[in-house]
Amino acid sequence: MFTGIIQATGKIIRVNTTEHSEVRGMSLDISPESMDMSDVSIGDSIAVNGVCLTVTALPGALFTVDVSPETLSCTCGLNNVDQPVNLEKAMRLSDRLGGHLVSGHVDAIGNVTRFESSDNVGNNYLMTVRSPKHLLRYITCKGSITVNGVSLTVNQIVNDEFSVNLIPHTLSHTTLNTLKPGTQVNLEVDMLARYVESLLVHSGNRENENQYR
Repeated sequence: MFTGIIQATGKIIRVNTTEHSEVRGMSLDISPESMDMSDVSIGDSIAVNGVCLTVTALPGALFTVDVSPETLSCTCGLNNVDQPVNLEKAMRLSDRLGGHLVSGHVDAIGNVTRFESSDNVGNNYLMTVRSPKHLLRYITCKGSITVNGVSLTVNQIVNDEFSVNLIPHTLSHTTLNTLKPGTQVNLEVDMLARYVESLLVHSGNRENENQYR
């Protein structure tokens, strides 16, 4: 479990194709840069651009993770050498929840349609992202969403696009400052919205069942 508060930006150093039986995936060697790795062990989870991955090796100053074909099919930004990535270690139960509860299980890929300085809010930037239509029911104004691992607040929703405001701190401490129109991003909706939907669906099913008993 994560919070969406990025601890450091790292860099993908090597991308290796891996084969296990008939399954083909990738192995990534990542430089954590300024992130403290003294408390990281093999088997721990680290979110890389919002994707929860398991540390499989700690060679020197790097850490290695495996990426499955399933993960590759629904994420972006994990296959380019020298690609900067947002990093966050899994949270402890005693940690502050500065962002929101993030699972690290990416729901879909979105596309940035607008990224520009906000004229009326200092050095902030406005970013608009086009979301797949099936995710829109989980996105609400003033609600939370994760973009490339960063916990953000939705300001506006128009048709199939949502907008967020990026403050200078976020721009200087994450890779979101590299985005531009046309860039793909990993999206994870607020898990609470999914649980509420599931609860309502199952409650409705039980009510229907009781009617015919």
